[in-house]
Amino acid sequence: MTESIETDIYIRNKREAEIAQRSDRLAARFANRSAHHDTEGSFPFANFADLHESGYLQLTVPRAYGGEEASLYELVLAQERLARGDGSTTLAVGWHVGLLHQLRYTNAWPETLYARFCRETVETGALINHLATERATGSPSRGGRPETKAVATKGGWLLSGRKTYSTLSPILTCFTVSAAIEGTEETGDFFVRSGSGVRVEETWNTLGMRATGSHDVVLEDVFVPDDQLVHRSGAPREERRPDEGGWLLHIPACYIGIAHAARSFAINFAQQYRPNSLTTPIAELPNIRRQIGEMEIALVTARTVLYSVADRWDREPERRKALKPELGLAKHVATNHAISIVDTAMRIVGAASLSRSLPLERMYRDVRAGLHNPPMDDIVVNGLAQRALDEVKLTNS
Repeated sequence: MTESIETDIYIRNKREAEIAQRSDRLAARFANRSAHHDTEGSFPFANFADLHESGYLQLTVPRAYGGEEASLYELVLAQERLARGDGSTTLAVGWHVGLLHQLRYTNAWPETLYARFCRETVETGALINHLATERATGSPSRGGRPETKAVATKGGWLLSGRKTYSTLSPILTCFTVSAAIEGTEETGDFFVRSGSGVRVEETWNTLGMRATGSHDVVLEDVFVPDDQLVHRSGAPREERRPDEGGWLLHIPACYIGIAHAARSFAINFAQQYRPNSLTTPIAELPNIRRQIGEMEIALVTARTVLYSVADRWDREPERRKALKPELGLAKHVATNHAISIVDTAMRIVGAASLSRSLPLERMYRDVRAGLHNPPMDDIVVNGLAQRALDEVKLTNS
């Protein structure tokens, strides 16, 4: 039960309809594979072959390099509808298309390197992710110094360390990593190609999002040429623009897509299921209708916040820095509402929702991962509180 292109009020033009239609086609295909990959904890290589063949991987690549140059709004739309088929695949590919969207606005890479990688994505389906998280430091959003070390050597650097939560690790041919530069207080971001000294340890065995391939990546004296040091904290390039964070909306888009699929499954079930104690399907019961209404309130609220923030980010470039609290709010509302929606969907379906023969129990597990993706709830709430305090203080001064 998929929302049609015609009735989705967040699809505003022909281009957005085409983006949504591609995601819907892929989602239907991925839904048939999702249970297998969830059970096995295996990486969905076939899904990524389909993503490449369909052109999805070049969604946010600039037109100059053969891509579609999607706006943030279009990225959110594509991700939300793709997640209705499989959350793991959507979250994983979101880091790739999101990072390319970010790089388009920040100029964080040397142009020659960025252009070369964009063309590789278009031509061969190359994927990218930034590997920053480590066991000792936790999420990079908390500000910990990396334990991965970069040691200067002739013509470049030798990198050694271990990165955790390395989503897409089974399929990455290249990636960036953050590392502490030995002998300094500085850190750097390095572009690394898989090969000698890089290995993947299959450590990803989790409750939800089991098919993202977020294993550990271990680097042992991996050589990186000087021209692949893409950023150094002590010597920022003048042309580098600030990261205004819009690309991270791929995360809440994914979780709202999962919630939408759960809501639709539960409504379809309620319209068809009629126990022998009733003369009508359970959808006619007041309690079930109330729960459907509650799901709809949560879904409409989350989508309204998500799409309105994405639209403002696109239309008001001069206000992007000021929109940071709203970006966090969109993620907070979307992930927490997604959990509520899936929980209610399971209540509607009843004990059968716990069965592994139905998709709801997987969706129930998958949406909880959103609580652990950035930005974290406490950071969002504290940021909004600080803004309110500053606003009132300024008004009273």
